[in-house]
Amino acid sequence: MYLRFSLLFKGLIFSLLFSAYSHAQDQGSFTGGFQSSANFFMRDSLIGAANIPQYDRQLFGGQAWLDLGYSIQGFDLGLRFDMFNNSNLLNPSDSYTGEGIGRWHVAKTIDKFNIRIGHIYDQIGSGIIYRAFEERPLLIDNPLYGVRLIYNLNENWQLKGFSGRQKFLFSEYQPVVTGASIEGFLDLSSEEKLFTLAPGFGIVNRTLDDDTMDRVVDIISTYSQGDRVTPVHNTYSMSFFNTMIAGPFSWYMEAAYKTAEAYFDPTAVLTDINGVESFGKLVKRDGTVLYTSLSYAKSGLGITLEGKRTESFDFRVDPNLRLNRGLVNFIPPMNRQNTYRLLARYSPATQLLSERALQADVKYRWNKSLTTNVNFSYITDLDGKKLYQELYTEVYYKYKRLWTIKGGIQLLQYNQEIYEVKPDVPLVETFVPYVDFLYKINRKNSIRFELQYMNTGEDEKAGYGQDYGDWLFAQVEYAVAPHWSFVVSDMYNMSAGKQTAEENGEKKLLHFPRIDIYYTHKANRFSLSYIKQVEGIVCTGGICRLEPAFSGFNFSASSSF
Repeated sequence: MYLRFSLLFKGLIFSLLFSAYSHAQDQGSFTGGFQSSANFFMRDSLIGAANIPQYDRQLFGGQAWLDLGYSIQGFDLGLRFDMFNNSNLLNPSDSYTGEGIGRWHVAKTIDKFNIRIGHIYDQIGSGIIYRAFEERPLLIDNPLYGVRLIYNLNENWQLKGFSGRQKFLFSEYQPVVTGASIEGFLDLSSEEKLFTLAPGFGIVNRTLDDDTMDRVVDIISTYSQGDRVTPVHNTYSMSFFNTMIAGPFSWYMEAAYKTAEAYFDPTAVLTDINGVESFGKLVKRDGTVLYTSLSYAKSGLGITLEGKRTESFDFRVDPNLRLNRGLVNFIPPMNRQNTYRLLARYSPATQLLSERALQADVKYRWNKSLTTNVNFSYITDLDGKKLYQELYTEVYYKYKRLWTIKGGIQLLQYNQEIYEVKPDVPLVETFVPYVDFLYKINRKNSIRFELQYMNTGEDEKAGYGQDYGDWLFAQVEYAVAPHWSFVVSDMYNMSAGKQTAEENGEKKLLHFPRIDIYYTHKANRFSLSYIKQVEGIVCTGGICRLEPAFSGFNFSASSSF
């Protein structure tokens, strides 16, 4: 801890020195940004918004981030302050409070050489073997706390190396992550045809510290003799990737391999030393990922085909960590990232141990007014068990500058047993038609209507719709450019009247209303919302978690300078 704040102190001193020097020589460039979100929790046991600290006693919770950056004479300095007060962002069912320096870095470019120390966000290829990134909605913030060196061999080829420990909140995990990559660009085009290659190769090593290894060994020692494996201190992952562009075609492919290590498999049958069987244990296997994407774009037609196969590729700084904690890498999702409320209700989390996925997207622009889009995704495990299937259609029509309309149908199948760990539930099947209409009243005023309906079929055992049943969602948005926007929506449970919330026979809530007011002024944006939200999956780029119901007010503010 002392070393960390010593380095931070030196970084701040350097920043002040360069700032003072800039008055006489070069003023440099100063940038920053602020983001905050605050919740006022209002208990509502009918929807499950209860029995966590915020609803029971704390009532208020929030978080804020302040980013500062300064660049001068080849130096780049950055600092971020993080604050969490009774926040439910880390764990939606609990409360977290903490504040401090969430990120800092000092970087210097010397000719072809770049040096960066502190917290480093980066990735190799598409991220399959290594990615350090931030997703604030899920409180994922896993930069490497260490050093990175980049050397540009020439204008087309680059070498990169890094080493450090992965950040978690205001500390770091103890295992060390080290990696290197080489990436390049080859232009083989002729006068008649464009043809380029962008190949690369990367390798990453994770070394367990003695304390982490001891915890792994202690867990394995509770297994029966037949279930025990021998963990290793060092695990390596490597990948080859390349992007080829040939005329209207673009083809990306990446093949990754991870050496055998001990990792947690929740589906493996465990027999402990007393002979008792259960699910979930540490196993030892190597892993592979194959990913490819082929795109075509010409004359208004765009086609993208994707394929992925994942086997035993759970790569973490500590094998004892679960869910989204401690992931060294990022495996791209293979489903459409939907934004409409009901269309996005069932989203599949990327499966790290067993997944085979295909996706096709076709978009055609018939003329300046009419565009159509069809997307199909299909995901199974390696044994062929269906996990997810989606057919999405969209028709977009624009009439001059007066109004636009977009609508279509989504057909979806979702394995709730796998994605939400709900045993013995049927495959959720939904039919969702939707329409979105925008009318421009004049240059400053516009109104938008949104309507969606979800039919989930019927659960034969329960006698009503699957999961929470059928839904109807309606939204109206009125915008006054350039400052104001007012949004009112309601999510109506059409099956709630047939169900009971608890064994005592209480009826489930029918309506889940939401009211939003947004105000924007230059680089500042503020919002105030009243929200009543049902339990559901929240996903960001294929990384998902189950969020409990929410009831209360939310205020958010953001600014950049």
